Amino acid sequence: MYNITMDLKTKVAELPQNSGVYIMKNADGEVIYVGKAKNLKNRVSQYFQHSRNHTVKVTSMVKNIADFYYIVVPNEAEALALENNLIKKYQPYYNILLKDGKSYPYIRIDLKQDFPRLDIVRKIKRDGAKYFGPYFAGVRPLDLIKMINNAYPLRMCKGKLPKRVRPCINYDLGLCSAPCCKLITKEEYRKLINKAMDFLNGKFGEVQQILQQKMTRLADNEQFELALTIRDDLNMLDRIKQHTLTFMPNLDNIDAFAWASNGSVASVAVLVIRGGRSVGVDCFHLVDPELNVEDSLTQFITQYYSTTAIPPEQVLIPFEPDGVLNEWLTEQRKSASIGRTSKVELLCPKKGEKKKLVAIAQQNAEMYLEKAVEKEKRINDFTVGASEKLAQILGITKPIRRMECYDISNIGGVLSVASMVVFVDGEAKKSHYRKFRIKTVEGANDFASMQEVITRRLNELKNPDSTDPSFSSKPDLIVVDGGKGQLSNAVEAMQKCGFNIPMIGLAKQEEEVFVPNRPEPIIIPRTHNSLKLLQRIRDESHRFAIMYHRSLRNKITSILQEIEGIGPVKRKNLIKTFKSIDNIKNASIDELKAVNGITEKDAVNIKKYFDVE
Repeated sequence: MYNITMDLKTKVAELPQNSGVYIMKNADGEVIYVGKAKNLKNRVSQYFQHSRNHTVKVTSMVKNIADFYYIVVPNEAEALALENNLIKKYQPYYNILLKDGKSYPYIRIDLKQDFPRLDIVRKIKRDGAKYFGPYFAGVRPLDLIKMINNAYPLRMCKGKLPKRVRPCINYDLGLCSAPCCKLITKEEYRKLINKAMDFLNGKFGEVQQILQQKMTRLADNEQFELALTIRDDLNMLDRIKQHTLTFMPNLDNIDAFAWASNGSVASVAVLVIRGGRSVGVDCFHLVDPELNVEDSLTQFITQYYSTTAIPPEQVLIPFEPDGVLNEWLTEQRKSASIGRTSKVELLCPKKGEKKKLVAIAQQNAEMYLEKAVEKEKRINDFTVGASEKLAQILGITKPIRRMECYDISNIGGVLSVASMVVFVDGEAKKSHYRKFRIKTVEGANDFASMQEVITRRLNELKNPDSTDPSFSSKPDLIVVDGGKGQLSNAVEAMQKCGFNIPMIGLAKQEEEVFVPNRPEPIIIPRTHNSLKLLQRIRDESHRFAIMYHRSLRNKITSILQEIEGIGPVKRKNLIKTFKSIDNIKNASIDELKAVNGITEKDAVNIKKYFDVE
């Protein structure tokens, strides 16, 4: 048994036996795990029992659970949908997350158009169009489209169909049927589109025959370069046909899933079959926080088909399926309006051809896991592992998950700005980066500027109405770019805001780490991954601040360059005095003349420019 508080024991004991979703939180109120259950009481109770049967990730997760709440839903199907939505919303650390952003290309055909074209897309939308793919393992959708256009003259122009008096060159080359000039009817064009879709569904015979005839005709006419292009298409078609699975004669569309785990990390392999041919194997590296393979793989499949792919007619898995996942997959396919049928068969094959597909996927999952473990270790050493070591070096008892680093940027006190860069688990989280314009500090006073930035940031953390996901997240460590002086000013601002968050300063020259109330810096060896982590976040905050400062300066300079008589020196003085275009625009003639170098004529020109604008 785990040592859990009486409050948690009471909450577990009082759980209902309904279907629902449970949400686990840590001591800081962050959501660390979302799960679904047919029976909430039975499911959640399992986490706090029999720890020797748990994976490393489950054990680690349970130790971090400080609270949980649940949402009761009418049935398992709604629990599955709600779980998937909450995982997308919170991105919990211990959930299976498709973080690698794989995005394979598809060919899209919008049949709602009178004369649709073939488009290459990487994001699937539930828009009623037909999607074919995914394409990987050396098959380029652009090559397929060129092959189709060589066989069937579909329009190639992008966007809305133009109205032309004469056809474009593609018509002369036999690559387009010129619907823009009404040289083909909607009905005739639709027949070509249907043939193109048959080809994309794996029926290659007619295209191959057309291309062979076309190549012969071009060679007879001594158009050898064009004939060679067609020959290349035919060679590629032969290579695609070589992927045909001899035991899949029915042109089936199938995804076969397999799971491999070492109790800490896991891999999933998806063998993709389209038109009875193996498109390839897609592998994913994941953490493994679940209690069993069924829940883990179910969670993966729901994310995979809501972000990466559309379910085919058949999905194969290595465990007995339930009707809930089958129903969800069918709804996903139906909403995509793809293929001959919206129904999805979810199967656990016990023998025969489809069992072979799951076995192939299983082999790939196990091989990928071996490589992934080594890769995970290397990445971990530079990210999560470096964060853990840094916590030990600094004497911080809780894990450092979220780090924030602040830097000030200005030139001679002009246009002072600050950056806030965020790393989570040792990796940059760019969606949480924030930038500040210094408002209360005049001139180049980096200490006062840092105090302003820390105060503004932590006041946002205290604000219960804040809707900013970055500002509402509490950092585990704050890093300021600078030594003792910069750190002491930042600590003072933090304490005035009522917080006691671990904070350090990183001095540039000697890469010394300063901590509050300690006269001597901590020296971390230059080769240590923890120092490299600090250097990465410091350099990133410096880059982000300079980029913001430069963009503001360029914006103001480009406008002032258009005003007669305002050269570089005068522009610099105006920027230093007023700090923004709005302030210059709203300034009076006398205020403008008070700027060093600005004559009355200059002031009049400035006012005229903005009055006209």
